[in-house]
Amino acid sequence: MSTVTYNIPNISCNHCVHTIQMEVSELEGVQSVVADANEKTATIIFEPPTSEKTIKDLLVEINYPVAE
Repeated sequence: MSTVTYNIPNISCNHCVHTIQMEVSELEGVQSVVADANEKTATIIFEPPTSEKTIKDLLVEINYPVAE
């Protein structure tokens, strides 16, 4: 199991938090998603077949790209 925390500058409200948590949690292997509007972060616990690339690609798709 892996845990990552991403800085996501586009998170601005509870709607953003809900969207990220709902979409990312649907990926196979994702155990937990906690987004935070105040910190502008998302912490994700996952295992294969999901990978960091899969998560980042999905975040780009839903307009919440990770700040590199």
